[in-house]
Amino acid sequence: MQSIMTTLTQKTSTQDFLAEISELQCNEPLNFSSYCLPPNIDLQVARKLSYRLSRCFSQVVVIWQEGRFYVLAYQARTIPSLSEWDSALKNVQKDLGIENNLGKLSQIKEAKLTPVIIARLAQEILNVQRPFSTTEKYSDKNAKVVRQATVGYEIIERGDLHYPALTITNRSPIISIENLADFTKNHPYRQDLEKLLINLEVQTLDTNSTATIVEIVGPIVEHRAALIAKATGAISRQALESAPDEQPVVAVRFGKRGDKFHYALAALCPHITAKTADQLELDWGKLIAATKIGYRERQQLLTKHKSEAKRSLLPYGIQLDKSICSRGDNGRDLFWSLPEPLEQTKLLFGQDLIQPHSQIIKGLSEGKIYRRSKEFSQETPICIAEVDLIQSNVSGNRFMVEVERQLKRFWCNFSRLNPDEPKLNIEHLDNPSGRAELDKKLEELLTIKPDLVFIFLPQSDRERDEDDNGSLYHRIYAKLLKRGIATQFVYEKSLRDVDPRYVLNQVMPGVFGKLGHIPFVLAEPLAIADVFVGLDVARKNKLRLSGTTNACAGVCFYGKQGEFLHAQSEDAIIEGEEIPARFLESLLPASELKGKTVAIYRDGRFCGNEA
Repeated sequence: MQSIMTTLTQKTSTQDFLAEISELQCNEPLNFSSYCLPPNIDLQVARKLSYRLSRCFSQVVVIWQEGRFYVLAYQARTIPSLSEWDSALKNVQKDLGIENNLGKLSQIKEAKLTPVIIARLAQEILNVQRPFSTTEKYSDKNAKVVRQATVGYEIIERGDLHYPALTITNRSPIISIENLADFTKNHPYRQDLEKLLINLEVQTLDTNSTATIVEIVGPIVEHRAALIAKATGAISRQALESAPDEQPVVAVRFGKRGDKFHYALAALCPHITAKTADQLELDWGKLIAATKIGYRERQQLLTKHKSEAKRSLLPYGIQLDKSICSRGDNGRDLFWSLPEPLEQTKLLFGQDLIQPHSQIIKGLSEGKIYRRSKEFSQETPICIAEVDLIQSNVSGNRFMVEVERQLKRFWCNFSRLNPDEPKLNIEHLDNPSGRAELDKKLEELLTIKPDLVFIFLPQSDRERDEDDNGSLYHRIYAKLLKRGIATQFVYEKSLRDVDPRYVLNQVMPGVFGKLGHIPFVLAEPLAIADVFVGLDVARKNKLRLSGTTNACAGVCFYGKQGEFLHAQSEDAIIEGEEIPARFLESLLPASELKGKTVAIYRDGRFCGNEA
């Protein structure tokens, strides 16, 4: 189950897992048929044909699977005849500009529906009928954030048996309120459409698919009739029918390669990204924040969308079962459970004190830190500095007072630099002059070389990573990381109501670790390996070109009791997903690991020859 998403509920004392995946049940027999064309048909061509054929007849859907077309119809409907399918196939070929004669369809008399075919047909029903309601969550000038359902097919394996299933989950696209016709009408470059439109990223209003404009075809008056005949979406058809004669028709391409498709401007809208938000005078941080879906809201949306899906599937004889859950009989065997709850895992603190995981704070309070850093004894003070870049009246002082209290509680001696003037009053941090002033202030601070710096940032900075200017977070982090200085970032939202429990439970264990302390380890060593390695690759996509730029591959080494040993990273250009052998040899040195059993956790699947 590749796209399964699980969420955690705690309505009872035990943890229950719910997946956004539901099994499918079928009424026998389903009203289906299967057809084939002469062999050697190109896969991409076959998929385009099935997409179009699936929209030729009402109450009938078509997919291409394993070299055949599979057709499913309403149980009360008669499947179109072979001659009707051949006629539809000819029209689709003509619309797609396929010049080679693909031949006639042949019906397969003894075709059988497999779980994969049933699941894909169910997905196609929902793709064609689009029964899901859309909810607007937030709007800002010419953009809005909406909640939309997305559907995928899955196969559930229980022993040697396979069962069809669907995933229904939610996404939150940021959509332009203006269509492309209105956008161009109000744009300063409207007199130069080539400059304005070519290479512009857009979204289709029918499906929200992303594409790039590659050509201006001509005025709509010359293409209207042909485009209306090919239109598969209601919005596209309406836009074509109502558009002024002089409005341009554009050709778009989905993905990096593939065919060009013609659209009226009113059937498209600008694609809003971090790169284009500033041009459109939008607050990207607020838009991104509105895309996040909380657990309770996700549950409500899932329930609603499942109800909408059931109404569309039922006439075809397909029923959507309950969401798979670790409770009950419909999915418990698909979830692995710990032999004992995580909260009962025994941890070892200082002074040989053992406490369960649920009592971490008690263990730290009574036993203290398991192992102190060699750099900081109980007498050696930790030098702490602060950088407060929040422009509002919110202050980090209450937060730091609580940090001081917790450091004293855990026998950590410290000195706090500039406690009376932590705020840096720098204007225009979003332009070069402001960022240059910030760099200057940081250099002044770094001459003292503190051991740990608390940085307080405005909430809006949290979503600025994709801006051309970058976020303050990464700017400061990179500068201090090069100097070997530990950092603890705190956002404005966390300061508005400082909860001592948040400081104690979330911040302090991280602070101890960053200073080189080991707060606690497992009381009982793990027996399956000598060394545990976490392996990951971080990449950054190019903003304007395909592929990726420099990547960082990193590993963290841990001992049998979960104690951190050391970390290592390598920077280089990595094409694709696979980590090259030379990287792995450097990250996992034979001299260090020879003769040891090593357990490797890869964040994601092992790619290519990595394993």
